[in-house]
Amino acid sequence: MSNINLHTLTARKQAGEKFAVLTAYDACFAHLVSEAGNEMILVGDSLGMVLQGHDSTLPVSVEEMAYHTASVARGNKGSMIMTDLPFMSYATPEQAMDSAAALMAAGGQIVKIEGGAWLAETVSLLAERGIPVCAHMGLTPQAVNKLGGYRVQGRDRDSAKQMIEDAVLLEESGASMLLLECVPSLLAREITQAVDIPVIGIGAGPDTDAQVLVMHDMLGLTPGRPPKFVKNFMADADSVQDAFKAYGDAVRAGTFPGPEHGFE
Repeated sequence: MSNINLHTLTARKQAGEKFAVLTAYDACFAHLVSEAGNEMILVGDSLGMVLQGHDSTLPVSVEEMAYHTASVARGNKGSMIMTDLPFMSYATPEQAMDSAAALMAAGGQIVKIEGGAWLAETVSLLAERGIPVCAHMGLTPQAVNKLGGYRVQGRDRDSAKQMIEDAVLLEESGASMLLLECVPSLLAREITQAVDIPVIGIGAGPDTDAQVLVMHDMLGLTPGRPPKFVKNFMADADSVQDAFKAYGDAVRAGTFPGPEHGFE
């Protein structure tokens, strides 16, 4: 796979072609994810839960994110690398710039931050300084305590309207991508159509420009009952890399996610 970049993925959206995103946290799995043809790797602060054993993403630090981003960058073979700014590492625009600079220096190519309209100034500051930003909206795991748990967002008319307005504002402020987590499928479709930048979904239905899953979830390694939006691609695969390829193929073909993976 030739090197994927923002231009590549924006062109995919304009052409109506979907792309696939998977998490990875080390060089070995980054190599397998990228070799399988998945266009983007997310170095997620989900590592706090799947690698470190925490019950949320909140304890993860910038230093830990930089370590894992550097590891992924060494194993990557052409996918674009997105990396999370962890909890309270972008409380002010100035702090966001320092945190983002550390993760970009480690090998990230775009940073992801969680929030809505209040991020506009931060997004603008980062974009002006050459740091691409993906704005994560909907269920934002770093705000789990404020949200009262991992709940679907945007189900009532007012909050849905606000989310659409926030998405447009963040694009105008310089965001290069959006990620929608656990929002109703119809709302995700409206947001995807309202902006010109690529929109990645997780639990957001089939009509976003891309899909992302946590690697451990789609390999069937989730302890207990997996989230509704997860499919176990390892169940019918002969190897981990086959599962990674099957996932990417299903996303690009539009066969994943199905109706059973979304929310009304």
